[in-house]
Amino acid sequence: MKKTWFITGTSQGIGLILVKQLLDLGYNVAATARNIAALKEAVGISSSNFLPLEVNLTDEKSVSEAVEKAVTQFGTIDYLVNNAGYGLIGGIEESSDAEVRANFDVNVFGLLNVTRAVLPHMRAAKSGHIINLSSVFGLVAGAGWGIYCSTKFAVEGISEALAQEVKPFGINVTIIEPGYTRTNFLNSSSLIVAKNPIDSYTDIRDSVKAHQNDIPGNQAGDPDKVANLIIQVTKNQEPPLRLLTGSDAYKYANYKIESLKNEIETNKELTFSADFK
Repeated sequence: MKKTWFITGTSQGIGLILVKQLLDLGYNVAATARNIAALKEAVGISSSNFLPLEVNLTDEKSVSEAVEKAVTQFGTIDYLVNNAGYGLIGGIEESSDAEVRANFDVNVFGLLNVTRAVLPHMRAAKSGHIINLSSVFGLVAGAGWGIYCSTKFAVEGISEALAQEVKPFGINVTIIEPGYTRTNFLNSSSLIVAKNPIDSYTDIRDSVKAHQNDIPGNQAGDPDKVANLIIQVTKNQEPPLRLLTGSDAYKYANYKIESLKNEIETNKELTFSADFK
């Protein structure tokens, strides 16, 4: 029986590449996007293995209907890839309530909506693999990226707990943590700039310019290889909870580890002083 993948955010970037690789390998693929016409055009394949779905991830009814369509057509969902998301760049003070909530709605609450809809089918099958796209910036945050990073920090926490909750049902969870990857993520369609910039934050202004003008096209990560790694990790008998992708991700993650270790040890005496004597 062919294995079935359910993937969100597939009209561009890693999601689109993953869909194409999986269809080439003969898997069943249910792929979601906000615009089904754009998705069909981007994939460019008409096949009984391919189910394009127009879904609003922030609407539980829309998500549930899409999952049921996938199960009706393919019988099951073996792999869920929560890939949909977008970036918000701007200082904490600069980011409006509406901008922050919208980013969390897609990056966090949308992921939760899809996960809740798929899990009953995986639990019934006593198998499955949930793959959540985070970022190395779900481990370490930088100025101007506080809101986006906080959504990925949330994905990390949700995934870590979920892995423990669903393990008894034979379901695995893996967090993919890419570094800078050469997709169109930094283009206007995937990266929102806070609408009310404050000139005093000169470093953030420089960062915005760099991410709009200098970094695109120069990212170290190869999206085709990232997509392939996602497929390969599902073949592991004991898949990892976390998988960094890209040498820069490795560097940033180790910077965070060393920073934590140093700060923890430096303040060890103060930490222990909080115990009852």
